[in-house]
Amino acid sequence: MFRRKKAEPGDPAGPGDDVAEAPAGPRATGPFDADEVDLPEDDESRIDLGALLITPQEGLEVQLQADESTGQVVAVVLAGQTGAVELRAFAAPRNDDIWDDVRRQVAAEVARMGGTATETPGPWGTELTVQLGVTLDDGQRAQQTSKVVGISGPRWLLRATLFGRPAVEHQEDGDIETALRNVVVVRGSGPVPPGDQLPMTVPPNAQRA
Repeated sequence: MFRRKKAEPGDPAGPGDDVAEAPAGPRATGPFDADEVDLPEDDESRIDLGALLITPQEGLEVQLQADESTGQVVAVVLAGQTGAVELRAFAAPRNDDIWDDVRRQVAAEVARMGGTATETPGPWGTELTVQLGVTLDDGQRAQQTSKVVGISGPRWLLRATLFGRPAVEHQEDGDIETALRNVVVVRGSGPVPPGDQLPMTVPPNAQRA
């Protein structure tokens, strides 16, 4: 799965041997950068959304959220019976982690909406557990729990917002968690200001939310 490169003379593996370029730390099992995996040109196993490559998974529906005024895709949602995850990818500096700043911005926005955002440790680092009042379909008010996760990669930040079971109970082999780890971020080589969202595109026959 991981992309491999030729070792340089003097490397421990020896000249001509292959050396795996696998991610380390919290991303050791994903999500991945496009340069960390082999992506055949005729690969039909993933849904190409531009900045994100999504691996379809049985039981999960892939939905696209678009800005009503521009029609631009702003997020992708993977939804199942027990929960969902909303994904957005942002540009980041080469040697800097913007999740601390983004986390503070998210917490401030939640507070403005009358909710609470509490920092908690998680498999990808510091997360935000959010409690926010919502209006149900029957008009009743209820508290909704969600979890916002920031996953940093090479010059990008993947922000995942989890709902339902994944927001309150992490399962390593859960459907949402597995789908999140299988995401591939395509940062691209073009200049994008840090903090700006990486553009997503609409594949044929995609469903918009």
